[in-house]
Amino acid sequence: MDIAIVTGATGGIGYHTALQLAEDGKQVIIAARGRERGLAAAARTGGTWWELDLGDLASVRRFAQRFLESYGRLDLLINNAGVMAVPRRELTTDGFERQFGVNHLGHFALTGLLMPALRAAAAPRVVTVTSGLHRRGRIDFDDLMGERRYRQFGAYSQSKLANVLFALELARRTGLTSVLAHPGVAHTDLARTGSAMRDVIIRLVRLSAQSAEAGALPILRAASGPEVRTGQAYGPDGPGERRGRPTLIQVSGRGRDEAAARRLWSISEELTGVRYGTLTNAQ
Repeated sequence: MDIAIVTGATGGIGYHTALQLAEDGKQVIIAARGRERGLAAAARTGGTWWELDLGDLASVRRFAQRFLESYGRLDLLINNAGVMAVPRRELTTDGFERQFGVNHLGHFALTGLLMPALRAAAAPRVVTVTSGLHRRGRIDFDDLMGERRYRQFGAYSQSKLANVLFALELARRTGLTSVLAHPGVAHTDLARTGSAMRDVIIRLVRLSAQSAEAGALPILRAASGPEVRTGQAYGPDGPGERRGRPTLIQVSGRGRDEAAARRLWSISEELTGVRYGTLTNAQ
């Protein structure tokens, strides 16, 4: 039985991803913070909840160590959890801007720490969930943590672009099947803008959104499709990639910037203390 980890799978897109993977016969670990919601999601999906706070590197290390001690391999890692449009600048336990820290650095550290288990699998796959908003993102290497200027959607778009750069660099460095996916516009409770006007805009956008179950389909395609190749990306096939059936898509030019990806990788190693080492064992 294949072993899969899905981060942030207590609700929304992550929950439907975990549910389908479990129905497909995989042993699913729901990696999330809240005990009550985690246990409830595990009961509904048939998976198992393990505590993981991606905003706390000590928690990431505890989770990875527990997994390495419990299992000999990891077949599928889905880096799904995230926070969106945090109204005011907040910091993680380790002092990182919350969206960059949770959405990118937490997953960067988790993937690196789980690398021995991924390498032990016959055909390991890592799926990193991004957003169509990565196309608006810019990596501000001079102000990654938004100390000089914080814009909630700018910080979110930066973190989603970081997901793209990370996933493609992971493919280049390791040879693992590293794939991207984005759900389009789906009904979730992810965004919390803190602005009445922006909340109205988000509600209007959601009128044309697809369900969380439909939003999970590109992730499931990236996770299970036999035709999937490393470095690819999947999203909805409708106008603007907002909704529709999963299809192969292209990421932005900034997402394919290899120099930026190498620089971000080096900074991420320094910030998290997680170093992937020399990785030449391609699958």
